[in-house]
Amino acid sequence: MPKRKIVRIDAAKCNGCGQCVSACAEGAIAMVNGKAKLVKDSYCDGLGACLGECPQDAITIEEREAADFDEAAAMAHKHGGAAAAPHAGEPPAPSPAPLPCGCPGTMARTLKPAAAPAAPCCAGGSGAGQASQLGQWPIQLALVPPGAPFLRGRELALAADCVGFAFPQLHPEVLAGRALLVACPKLDDVSGRGYVEKLAEIFRGSGITKVTVYRMEVPCCSGLTRLARQALADSGAALPFEEVVIGLSGEVAG
Repeated sequence: MPKRKIVRIDAAKCNGCGQCVSACAEGAIAMVNGKAKLVKDSYCDGLGACLGECPQDAITIEEREAADFDEAAAMAHKHGGAAAAPHAGEPPAPSPAPLPCGCPGTMARTLKPAAAPAAPCCAGGSGAGQASQLGQWPIQLALVPPGAPFLRGRELALAADCVGFAFPQLHPEVLAGRALLVACPKLDDVSGRGYVEKLAEIFRGSGITKVTVYRMEVPCCSGLTRLARQALADSGAALPFEEVVIGLSGEVAG
């Protein structure tokens, strides 16, 4: 196999922001387990259009043995066409993950909380509009990269999915000024160590200042607190830790 110039991604430097994914016109880069990855050599033209988009300087151009660039196959892959047969000596591209980790909608970004609307957002509503206090995207624990910039120097609210629907004061009392992670210990796959290890990495290296778990009063939801406590112990970080229990009728129960 001949040598040619091709993209190299340093996983240790990658913070999972996803900017290189949208910058790659050939679709050669995808998010895999929260990190950018070159999914197939023949999808990369080696020109390095993604280099300037990486805030971590995690992308470089190297010269190594690689399959020739196949523009037709890259475009078919980019636009969801049938996968091309692999080149000689090249493994097939990985199958799509069950979560849309390569979707630009999962790109980590900091948001500016909106001002309160002058009128209710819904026709026929009454009362003054309430401003959103959400300061980031994404919010799902499975999608947030441990090195996301919106975690640095902020308190962290780790909330069960149902809290967002049950607690009427979520925005002013939970989200204002905090980073948010959302998970469900009942429905998410928490049987392995994935969530514990990811939380431990966040607690250890993201620069957060406090952890508050917001969970529902139902027994199964206490699993979120156990996950967070285990992760905090594994991380070795000395962070203040608090648990807030929300009742089914929306009151703070404990």
